[in-house]
Amino acid sequence: MPPGLTLDWSGRAVDIDYRWTGAAADGAPVMVFLHEGLGSVSMWKDFPDRLCARLGLRGLVYSRPAYGKSSPRRHDEHWQPDFLERQATEVLPALLSALGVARPWLFGHSDGGSIALLHAARHPQAVRGAVVVAPHIFVEDISIASIAAAREAYLHGGLRERLARHHDDVDSAFFGWNDVWLSDAFRDWNIEQELGAIRCPLLAVQGEDDEYGTMRQITGIRERLPATELLALPQCGHSPHRDQPEALIDAVVDFVRRQIP
Repeated sequence: MPPGLTLDWSGRAVDIDYRWTGAAADGAPVMVFLHEGLGSVSMWKDFPDRLCARLGLRGLVYSRPAYGKSSPRRHDEHWQPDFLERQATEVLPALLSALGVARPWLFGHSDGGSIALLHAARHPQAVRGAVVVAPHIFVEDISIASIAAAREAYLHGGLRERLARHHDDVDSAFFGWNDVWLSDAFRDWNIEQELGAIRCPLLAVQGEDDEYGTMRQITGIRERLPATELLALPQCGHSPHRDQPEALIDAVVDFVRRQIP
C-alpha cells in the first residue's frame, strides 16, 4: 500500500505510491524521479538509491496515478494529448507541496523527461536543475512504430506478464499510455515552443540506439536552450539507467556537482 499520501486531482482522490531514498544534510536539495510511460516506483530498481548515494542527496521516487501502486486509471477514462502537461502542472506541484519539497532537482526518463521539461518551463523559479533522459519534445515516426510494436507484445507476447510485476492494475498503466500515444490527435503534440521558458541548468541524455526516439529530441532542446549540456551514450537504447547505468551516474554526478555550491 502507498505510505498514506492522497491528492485531490480534478475532484478525485488519488493515492500516490512513493518512497524516499538517501540521506542529506539539512538544506540539501531533493532529487525527484519521474518515470517513463510504463514505469513505476519499482521499475527504477536501485538506480535512484545509487545516484543519490553518490550525490549525497535525498531522492523522492513516485508512481504517477494509473501506475504502480498508485490509484489506477478508471477503465472508461481515455487520456487526452495534454496528459503530460497535466502531470507537470497539476499532479507534480500538488505532490511536492504535500511533501514539503521546495526547488527540487528533477530526473525524468522518457515521458517523465517531458514532464520535467514542462514543469521547469511552467514553474521556472521552482526548479533547481533537471536531467532529462530520452525525453520527448515532439512525436517521431520511430516512436509510433515502437509503441505500436509494444502493443503487439502486450497483447500477444510476454510484455503484460513482465509489467504486471510492477503495476497493481497493469491494464490501467499500459492502455492509458499506449492508447493516447497511438491516437491520431497525439501526432501533432509538440512542446518545443515551451522550452524557452526554462531557466534552470539542464542535462539532456539520449542513447544512440534508442528505439523510441532520435537524437533530434535532445538537439532540439539545445536549439532553444543553448546552455543545455548534451550526452549521447553509445551502445545504449531507450533506458540508459538500465543499459549504461555507471556512465549515466558518472555524468549526472559531474553535472549536478558543478551546479551545487
